[in-house]
Amino acid sequence: MRRQSDGTLTGEKSQGFTLVELLAAVAIIGVLIALLLPAIQNARQAARRMACQSNLRQWGIGLHEFANVNGGQLPRRGQGVQPTTQLDRVEDWFNALPPLMESRPYSDLAAQNIRPKAEMTSVWICPEAKDTGQATFFAYGMNMWLSTWNAPEPDRLEKVGGTSTMVFMADGLGPYCSVLPSKQPYSPLARHNGLVNIVFLDGHVVALPGEQVGCGIGDPQLPDVRWIVPGSAWTGP
Repeated sequence: MRRQSDGTLTGEKSQGFTLVELLAAVAIIGVLIALLLPAIQNARQAARRMACQSNLRQWGIGLHEFANVNGGQLPRRGQGVQPTTQLDRVEDWFNALPPLMESRPYSDLAAQNIRPKAEMTSVWICPEAKDTGQATFFAYGMNMWLSTWNAPEPDRLEKVGGTSTMVFMADGLGPYCSVLPSKQPYSPLARHNGLVNIVFLDGHVVALPGEQVGCGIGDPQLPDVRWIVPGSAWTGP
């Protein structure tokens, strides 16, 4: 203790943190960060998955608007098992649907060298999509069995079976504008922490485990996740 000029007593000046106290504080902060980081990462992944689902929902709405003005017909799928090189057919989904969604056909974007790319904020791009290094990039692909160019006429909504179980579009990989569960690179991609986003012909969107859907394996032909169109003119890959 010491006496101040006014005669009152006061304690010695307080000391700072000791080394042990600082180390303990750092350790506690480290534990808190370790506990919080997975939760933050999970929240971010969930947000990106939901943004992707919102994109697919918009494509589903565009599909129904297209069917309404075209007597129930669906747009064409585009090319099948090969990377997409033909971009100018107006009947293909990537050219037919965007004008109904206040967007521009892919052919126009390609002609002006402003094609959709990974990491863009756009209805074309899943937030989890990664750049493939190729000019033509589709983050989503239409069901390869629907409205194939083998048939003289596109498929119709009322003739493909239950619309709540028939896949319309799913997460895809880069140069392929149509997808199908397979060991081949045109398979849908489960890029959402093992989940793949799918929009069905009735417009509802779900995230399903990639293994359940057959991503990278092959179509397990589930009754509630259908890819094959009955009576299709296409016989498959």
